[in-house]
Amino acid sequence: MTRDASALFTPLSLGDLVLPNRIVMAPLTRNRATHGTDAPGALNADYYAQRASAGLLISEGTQISRQGQGYIWTPGLYSEEQVRGWRLVTDAVHVAHGRIFAQIWHVGRISHASLQPDGAAPVGPSAVLANTKTYIESGFAPVSTPRALETREIAGVIADYVKAAENARRAGFDGIEIHGANGYLLDQFLRDGVNDRADAYGGSLENRARLALEITEALLKVWPAKRIGYRVSPVSPANDSRDSAPQATFGYLAEKLGRLGVGYLHVVEGATGGPRDVAPFDYAALRKAFSGVYIANNGYDRDMAVDAVESGAADLIAFGRAFIANPDLVERLRVGAALNEPDRATFYGGGVAGYTDYPTLAAVATDPIKA
Repeated sequence: MTRDASALFTPLSLGDLVLPNRIVMAPLTRNRATHGTDAPGALNADYYAQRASAGLLISEGTQISRQGQGYIWTPGLYSEEQVRGWRLVTDAVHVAHGRIFAQIWHVGRISHASLQPDGAAPVGPSAVLANTKTYIESGFAPVSTPRALETREIAGVIADYVKAAENARRAGFDGIEIHGANGYLLDQFLRDGVNDRADAYGGSLENRARLALEITEALLKVWPAKRIGYRVSPVSPANDSRDSAPQATFGYLAEKLGRLGVGYLHVVEGATGGPRDVAPFDYAALRKAFSGVYIANNGYDRDMAVDAVESGAADLIAFGRAFIANPDLVERLRVGAALNEPDRATFYGGGVAGYTDYPTLAAVATDPIKA
């Protein structure tokens, strides 16, 4: 007998925005923005609209500036063409009765000089090369050695976040998620294994968290607090992330974000896209430290999701790879149907194949050849 999943289908409110179910589409980099402009297009609009039955869609990571870009063909939110492109997406999602937040993103040191303005070095809290790769036009390649952001430059980075948040409103998004996870810029500043600065943005935990909190405070002037989320990955080693005391580090950040009234905390539990038990961490304590909605992510299946919501361990569950291959994931979870398997060869770059051509249950029912 298929287990009852009704816990996943109760509404939840983010301020005045009502989510009809507890299923979230996690941000998923797909590298299908328009070449040359990094603007979304009609194909991207189709992709998101297909998945609009989720309680909330979170867009793929969307760079706040050219400097913030780390991968080829990822979309931005800093040009007029990009704003128009995202409006195609949000309009399509809203026609399909969905809700969508923009994940705004600066990759920091996880970039390549070929993606930076004038071939410059990427920036980070410190001039420390990450032991990881990025995706450029020729394929995967080691990241470039970064330079440390100068203290006087930080105000400009904050201004870029504000501009992207303003552009997200103009593009018709319902809210924004600040990408503070997976070893990107804000995560780099926060972690003592990456940040060796000696100014007001380095050293103590309070200093290392300063940039994340200053950006969040600045964005509260653009969006209502409940329409802002923040993503973290406390123990994920993604992109050479290291911290000596993640429980204290992320507990402090969560408590401060809660005091600012941020709508939700989106938590990658374990290694991003990998083992959940990569390192010990008390997620219940993190949930307690944060006063808003808790989104759990990473490796959840139907039963795990039901257990988490029924027990109160999480308010919402974010699914990533399952949404790549199952545009109707919400319905499949509701009835306990089998899931399509994603084709990893089509994750990054390309066109329709592996993007908007996965079959739904309804399509298979009317045309068994699509099964």
